[in-house]
Amino acid sequence: MSKTKIHYPQWKERVASNNPRRDIGYRELIEAITLTAEVCGQVLSRAAAEMLADDLADFGEDDVLAALARCRLELQGPLRVKEILLRLEDGRPTPDEAWAMLPRDERTSVVWTEEMAHAWGVVLPLLDSGDAGTAQKVFRELYVKCVLEARLRREPAHWTPSLGSDVGAREQVLRDAVDAGRMTAAHAALLLEGSTKEVEEAALLDQADIKNLH
Repeated sequence: MSKTKIHYPQWKERVASNNPRRDIGYRELIEAITLTAEVCGQVLSRAAAEMLADDLADFGEDDVLAALARCRLELQGPLRVKEILLRLEDGRPTPDEAWAMLPRDERTSVVWTEEMAHAWGVVLPLLDSGDAGTAQKVFRELYVKCVLEARLRREPAHWTPSLGSDVGAREQVLRDAVDAGRMTAAHAALLLEGSTKEVEEAALLDQADIKNLH
């Protein structure tokens, strides 16, 4: 299955000048990287700052500056591309948020990202065996790896529903996903319509079983 690539907005005036090192936005990015590295206790050369800036230049300006601000508050150690990418806001949950959203059994419905679904599939045997601590650690490491790879490929978050067997609980999960902008109301309505049919079919089966008892 092919993945749709997304083109993020360029830093201001880059297209006009065709030379990123002359762009006002690019110079601001260099300065922000250099100062952030200094706050984190690292002296960064101009060449190293430019290399980091080139790695980040395809992402939205506000998103990168916000990620650098988070690095200044949270990071204890050298400034790396990985640390900046982990703090980009692209709609994907943090590792802790993603873990809290995971279904704990087959009854629970969830709307999750591809990275969440992949990591959950790997740790499911650990969860089934009752080793939740190890499962959370493995999930976090794998999820972070998958998110970083997706961001390096410039892929947006892709949310998909996974419906559990508890039909009655699906509605709230789907409505929450719609409110969060993770799926369309039309898609949720279609899934809920299917849920209604399941309830009706289950009721008919129950009635048939009752009649058979008599």
